[in-house]
Amino acid sequence: MKKQLGEMTLEAVHGDIANQPDMKAIVNAANAELMPGGGVAGAIHRAAGPGLAEECRPMAPIEPGEAVISGAHQLPNTYVIHCLGPVYGMDKPENKLLAECYRNALQLADEKQIDSVAFPAISTGAFGYPFDAATDIALQTILEVIPDLKVVRHIRFVLFGEEDFEVYVGRLRRLK
Repeated sequence: MKKQLGEMTLEAVHGDIANQPDMKAIVNAANAELMPGGGVAGAIHRAAGPGLAEECRPMAPIEPGEAVISGAHQLPNTYVIHCLGPVYGMDKPENKLLAECYRNALQLADEKQIDSVAFPAISTGAFGYPFDAATDIALQTILEVIPDLKVVRHIRFVLFGEEDFEVYVGRLRRLK
């Protein structure tokens, strides 16, 4: 499902974040050490191969809300932007930290001349952030950042679960 807002395309797809060959960058819902783990980080590291962990090692640890960038190695993209989302109920204020993930990732993409970025639903898996609240924060933050972006023109949300995908589709349909 695509939504056009001026020059920006917002899109939601049901799929695998590690298989987005038409996007210049994908975002990793990373752990602080930027190493393989479960969920999104595990899928991305498995697809990218061991070179990703080697490149990331000197950049770690990162703090909640922070974003760093690496090459994509064996992934079909050029870059991976790694964001550490907040652990719900532990990292405070979690709403601001989650917003910072999206804001910092998009600012980094713009600085690196990246025109297309695919995001997973950051912090909604093992980090326990309620999905509906996280979706609202993601979209609100992106709408706030869009006017400042000079290069990024395509933002995709890649949702692994069908129900999660339907939530994003509903929210995108309501955007004006």
